[in-house]
Amino acid sequence: MQTKTRQQKIKESYLLYSFRRDKVAMLSFAVLLFLLLAALCAPLLAPYDPYDTAAIDLMDAEIPPFWMDEGDSRFILGTDIMGRDLLSTMLYGLRISVAIGIGAVLLQAFIGIAIGLASGYIGGKVDAILMRIADVQLSFSTLMVAIIVSAIVQLAFGAERYEQLAVPLLIIIIGIAEWPQYARTVRASVLGEKNKEYVEAARVVGLDSKRIMFSHILPNTLSPVLVISTVQVANAVMSEAALSFLGLGVPVSTPSIGSLINAGFEYIFSGAWWIIFFPAILLVVFILVINLLGDWLRDVLNPKLYKG
Repeated sequence: MQTKTRQQKIKESYLLYSFRRDKVAMLSFAVLLFLLLAALCAPLLAPYDPYDTAAIDLMDAEIPPFWMDEGDSRFILGTDIMGRDLLSTMLYGLRISVAIGIGAVLLQAFIGIAIGLASGYIGGKVDAILMRIADVQLSFSTLMVAIIVSAIVQLAFGAERYEQLAVPLLIIIIGIAEWPQYARTVRASVLGEKNKEYVEAARVVGLDSKRIMFSHILPNTLSPVLVISTVQVANAVMSEAALSFLGLGVPVSTPSIGSLINAGFEYIFSGAWWIIFFPAILLVVFILVINLLGDWLRDVLNPKLYKG
């Protein structure tokens, strides 16, 4: 009897079978992959470099898209208030937003999984204390944490230094603000796994608690974590956009989806609608395809919910 290779197992897996039968999931994945590749290859695809101040001319500010009467063929989607090519700033901005989203999710997953594992496996007072900390954390919104941290950093280092630290600070702020989502989910999964026979067998053979948690229990809790991660990436990108729109995130001088929307909002009624319209559409499409993929993944990884 021949053993199946990993590639054969993937081809015959229910996950891939379900994916091929779901046209919405396939379309969402294709759009998401296209956007991620476009963001990753921004230096190669963008017609201009929005960071190159020598190539930016303020006289080119607020030029409409090329198909409009006053449009310029050099700028397909027009220019922003600084004279930067809007298509180029959107590509670079998407890369910044995606980096913040993924970085924040990795941080919140690391914190949340560690706390959820410890809380669910150890139980007792440790569980009570850690879950009360999570409850306290949930009472602070991402916006409130951002206001406090940004105020402290600007007071300590100055506004110019804050602009340089904006991206890593947003990753830390969003990551710290959202880790309880992972902690609660992992804790619930651990409570359902820790009394099963394979865990008891691991205890009998003398494995220590740390090895049991990370080598045996954790792999069986990854399905809900994977579902949460897709949604949390979308939430993190939305949080970045909201904070940047309020002036608490990425500065206008650094392209991001949120900073572009922030820069274009005050000009929407003056006729320069494209400055906010195209970045907003990009944000909506990006969030939508991630959420659609998250919904599909949730249905596949939760058969009971899928059948119900």
